[in-house]
Amino acid sequence: MFRGVFRLCAGRGRLGRGLSTRRGGSALDWAEKVSEIKKKIQSVLPGGAWNPLYDTSHLPPEHSDVVIVGGGVLGLSVAYWLKRLEKQRGAIKVLVVERDHTYSRASTGLSVGGIRQQYSLPENIQLSLFSVSFLRNLNDYLAVVDDSPLDIQFNPSGYLMLASEKDAAIMENNVKVQRQEGVQVCLMSPEQLRNKFPWINTEGVALASYGLEGEGWFDPWCLLQGLRRKVQSMGVLFCHGEVTRFVSSSSRMETMSGEEMTLKRIHEVHVKMDHSMEYQPVECAIVINAAGAWSGQVAELAGIGNGPPGTLQGTKLPVEPRKRYVYLWHCPQGPGLETPFLADTSRAYFRREGLGNNYLGGCSPTEEEEPDPGNLEVDHGFFQDKVWPHLAQRVPAFKSLKVRNAWAGYYDYNTFDQNGVVGPHPLVVNMYFATGFSGHGLQQAPAVGRAVAELVLEGQFQTINLSSFLFSRFFLGEKVLERYII
Repeated sequence: MFRGVFRLCAGRGRLGRGLSTRRGGSALDWAEKVSEIKKKIQSVLPGGAWNPLYDTSHLPPEHSDVVIVGGGVLGLSVAYWLKRLEKQRGAIKVLVVERDHTYSRASTGLSVGGIRQQYSLPENIQLSLFSVSFLRNLNDYLAVVDDSPLDIQFNPSGYLMLASEKDAAIMENNVKVQRQEGVQVCLMSPEQLRNKFPWINTEGVALASYGLEGEGWFDPWCLLQGLRRKVQSMGVLFCHGEVTRFVSSSSRMETMSGEEMTLKRIHEVHVKMDHSMEYQPVECAIVINAAGAWSGQVAELAGIGNGPPGTLQGTKLPVEPRKRYVYLWHCPQGPGLETPFLADTSRAYFRREGLGNNYLGGCSPTEEEEPDPGNLEVDHGFFQDKVWPHLAQRVPAFKSLKVRNAWAGYYDYNTFDQNGVVGPHPLVVNMYFATGFSGHGLQQAPAVGRAVAELVLEGQFQTINLSSFLFSRFFLGEKVLERYII
C-alpha cells in the first residue's frame, strides 16, 4: 500500500523547473523598494552615504532556494553538485548553515581518512568507486582560479581485511560482489599473507582480502576546505548558526486503500545566530538534512517521528551520535612504508601516519562498551584494555609501542542498519537526507552529494541507484545490511 506512495515521493518535484521561495512579489521588486526607502531617508538626513545603524552582514539571507543544514563534507558536497548540475549559472540560491564554524567537533577533521571499495553492498562499492575517482582528479573538480591547487595526499596503500574461520565464506562472497562491480581485490591465504607482510602474526586468520587499486587514505581536512573554497566561488552562501525551528504547512492526501495521510512542506527555516539570542527566518523551497550525528535532532524539529508508534508518522530518523576514539602511537620497529590500512578480526584497525613509524588506529566498541557521546573526552584505558592487546597480538612489534596523542570524534550512527539515508522524507516532502553513514560518510561524500543533487534537480537518481537507502525502509522494516563496518 505504502510502496506506491514512497515511489511517488522519491520521484517527485524537479527543482530545476522553477523555484519560488516568496509568497508574493519577487526578490528583485523587494530590493528596489528597499533601495528607494534608503534614498528617501538619506535625502532628509545630514551627512554622506547611507550608513545603516545595524550591521546585518552576519545574518543569512531572507530567502534561499535550498537550505543545507550541516556544513561538513556531505553538506558541502550536496552544495557543490547542486551548483555544478544547475541548468543555468546562478539559477539556484544555496545556503549552508553550520553551527561549528571552526569544525573543531566535526566528524570530518577527526576521522582517519580511509577510503575503500571492500564492501558487501553494491551501492556502497559504487559510491566509493566514484569517490576515489573524484579524489584522484580533485583539482579537475575543485580548482579555483588564482588559488593554489589542492594536495589531498592520497596514499594508495590499500585495505587489508582479515577474516576468521567463521567469516571466511562471507569474505569470499563479498569479494565476488566487489569484482563484479569492477573492484581490483585479491584473496590471500595465511601463508601468502606472511610472505607479503612478514610483520603479521596470522594466528586466527583463515583468509584475507587485499585491495590492489583505489584504496588507502587521504587528508580529510583538505577535502573539507577544498569543497568549501569551491562552493563559495560558485556563489553558495554560508551562515554560522543553528537551525532551531521549521515552519511548515500541511495538506491531506488519500492512499489507494482510502487511508488519509498528512503531508507537510517546510516554508521557513529559523536560524539562531552564533553567540546570540536572535534568529533569522529564511524562506526556502528545499531543506537538506546533512547534520551528521545530530541529523536525528534536526528531523525531530521538522516533526518527523512525532506520530503514533508503528505508523509512518511515528517513524523516527534512527541516527544518533556515537563516540569513537582515535589513537596515534609511535613504534620504532613497526611495519614499513608498504603497510596497508589493516582491519583485524577483532574489530581493531590501524594505518601508517607519515614516514616516521607513527600509526593511527582504534577499535569499534561493542554495544555494551559504547562510550557516553555527551563529550569528546578520550578514554585512554580503552586503548590499554581493548585496542592494544589486539594490535600486539596481530603485529608483535606493537608490543613496544608508545601512544603520543589521542582524540575522539562522532559517527552519524544509523542504529537501524548502519547504512546511509539518502533522499526525501515521504511525508515532510521537501526535506532530503544525506546522513547516517555510520563512519563511511567522508569517503562516500562526493558520490552521495551528487545523488542528492540529482534527486532535487531531476526527481530521480541518474548515476547510482540508491533507492535502497530511502527513509521508507525504516517504516517497512527492510534493513540494508553492510557486513564491513569499521
